[in-house]
Amino acid sequence: MWKAIKRWWAYLGAKVNSSFNERADPKVQLEQAITEAQEQHRRLKEQAANVIANQKQTQMRLEAALADLEKLNRNAQQAVLMADDAAKKGDAAKAAEYTSAAEAFANQLIAKEKDVEDLKALSLQATQAAEQAKNAVQQNSRVLQQKLAEKQKLLGQLDQAKMQEQMNKAMASLSEQVGEDVPTLDEVREKIETRYARAKGMAELQDMSVESKMLEVEQASINVEAQARLSEIRSKLGIADAAAPAATTEPAATEPAATGPAAGEPATSESTPAESGTEPSPGT
Repeated sequence: MWKAIKRWWAYLGAKVNSSFNERADPKVQLEQAITEAQEQHRRLKEQAANVIANQKQTQMRLEAALADLEKLNRNAQQAVLMADDAAKKGDAAKAAEYTSAAEAFANQLIAKEKDVEDLKALSLQATQAAEQAKNAVQQNSRVLQQKLAEKQKLLGQLDQAKMQEQMNKAMASLSEQVGEDVPTLDEVREKIETRYARAKGMAELQDMSVESKMLEVEQASINVEAQARLSEIRSKLGIADAAAPAATTEPAATEPAATGPAAGEPATSESTPAESGTEPSPGT
């Protein structure tokens, strides 16, 4: 029973997760992933900072221990010199005191040397850890930059995908029924082409009818009357009719017919016998 409940619970969890992934906005999920990566980088930097700080503190302790070691070494040497000087002067009490002080400095010197050795080992480990932390931060920073660049690329692909989906919907709406009251573009085009073809057919029938021919004859008659009236108006105005044929004018090559003298002009006596038709008298 418990096993069945666990399996049912796991199934419900997987179903809810699948439904959530289908409905979730990829842009929001991408922002969540980048935010989580930035948060991890921040925590890594904090840890690396703590490691580097520990290395710095160990280094400072080592430097302080080395300074104390040098000081103890000088004090021990000074105590030995003073004890030797007192022994040479025959002052055994002071020589014993200085010797005891030199022994105390020597004991401190031994303990400090041990501390210095331990601090050197700790400092070496801390330095290695600090270098590893720095490298980890640098590597994670590069990974974060790659994720940020990939984020921009994915956002561009997401926008292109949305645009392509809208185009697919628009193209599908051109060939599919949008709704009960909204016709498709193909239906509208077919309707317009049908009306256009019917109108063209009716026009051809009108052109073939007797009434249309009669209208053409009547219109031609009206045009002839209008041209005649325009010719009459031009004649009254003394304007040459440009539409008159050029054959009405006499050709320039023909010679004028022989006529007598015009009225008011004297007849000339110099006429040839051929022209008068009589022989000249001898006295002339």
